[in-house]
Amino acid sequence: MKSLITPGIFVLVIVALLQTGLVAPSAGALTYAFYSVWLAGLLLAWRFHSSRIFCALVVLLLSQRAVSYFASLTAPGHVTGGPGSTAIAAVGVLLPINFVLLSFQQESGFTFSSLAPSGVLLFVQSVIVAVLCRSAPMGAAAVSHHPAVPATMPFAAVLAFSAAAIMLLIRFLLFRKPVESGLLWSLAASFLALRLGAVGRVPTGYFAAAAFILAGAVVETSYLLAYHDELTTLPSRRAFHDALLRLEHPYSIAMLDIDHFKRCNDTYGHDTGDQVLRLVASRLARVSGGGQAYRCGGEEFAVLFPGKMISEVTGSLERLRAEIEASTLRLRGTDRRQQQRGPDRRNQRSRGRGHAIRQLAKPEGTGVISVTASIGVATSSENARAEEVVQAADKALYRAKAAGRNRIEMAAPPKRHQRARAAGIA
Repeated sequence: MKSLITPGIFVLVIVALLQTGLVAPSAGALTYAFYSVWLAGLLLAWRFHSSRIFCALVVLLLSQRAVSYFASLTAPGHVTGGPGSTAIAAVGVLLPINFVLLSFQQESGFTFSSLAPSGVLLFVQSVIVAVLCRSAPMGAAAVSHHPAVPATMPFAAVLAFSAAAIMLLIRFLLFRKPVESGLLWSLAASFLALRLGAVGRVPTGYFAAAAFILAGAVVETSYLLAYHDELTTLPSRRAFHDALLRLEHPYSIAMLDIDHFKRCNDTYGHDTGDQVLRLVASRLARVSGGGQAYRCGGEEFAVLFPGKMISEVTGSLERLRAEIEASTLRLRGTDRRQQQRGPDRRNQRSRGRGHAIRQLAKPEGTGVISVTASIGVATSSENARAEEVVQAADKALYRAKAAGRNRIEMAAPPKRHQRARAAGIA
């Protein structure tokens, strides 16, 4: 939720600074800030292949330039009507529509074929805005140039902004992506800019804030990709290693491995394997006892318990193991690896084994499977490094799998002078 709250706080700070006069930068400085942030955002979006943010920044610039240009064509001394007012009305409808469309659009890279439809759409919209504003009477002003006086916004524009904000908020709550949060708060800053006339010192500051929020969404997305696993949404191995550096004695580390996961992939396919990983990760995300779960790679996960000894976390780990065992996954469709095949010696050898991944039902190509997990847990000592505690938990996990799987094994705290050896885990 930090991706949603942080840009909102930033917008509130900008509102407080600009509206109360705590800072009063010149119009030229704010214009320079807008173009600088806009250009930096474009470069970040291009470098990190964020075509949606790239297009959103283009929409923002076109909106700002359209209102600014047509406002300059109005006659002084009037407060309603004119090309500028028409530009605010048109931009007030088109900008939120474009932001919602970009929210639904998939990232498609920076190829000509992927960017051409968006470019054509923006060109057509620009022509429509130009024609509407050119046909407006030239003898009336469009906007209020005083930052404290709101400009006239038609009901259609207010409705478009409101509907777009609700849609972007819903999409963020559903998918938890920084892009949706960035579009939402950039939309809010753009609304404030248009509400205050879109030209002048304060509106330009709001446009600069909108561009900054979009650029920040690129950085936030890159951070999530680096520190969070995209499939399971759990923190990734890099986040796990960073957390190890911050641990202080006492603490406990649990290593968890999905039993017979390779057999699941071979039998049901990688799509089902991904569903199994998400299923287990959803249980890990709710682990009790103050634990934080991480995906370390493949079917292996880790849970950190800062400030807890083994005796304090075994209950939470046992509940976690039982929840995973009780969870089921309903298969959809028929994978080619589920169809009947000829005799296979590997299948013959495995028929007598107890399956941790077991098929409970299989009506006409669909079925239900459940999974189990093995867990090894170790606690820290004053002289042990975090890496040694991880290795001790790994060895305990190996013993759990060797003892029949679907169980928890505990390790004694490792000593610093002992050389821990890595254990291969099937």
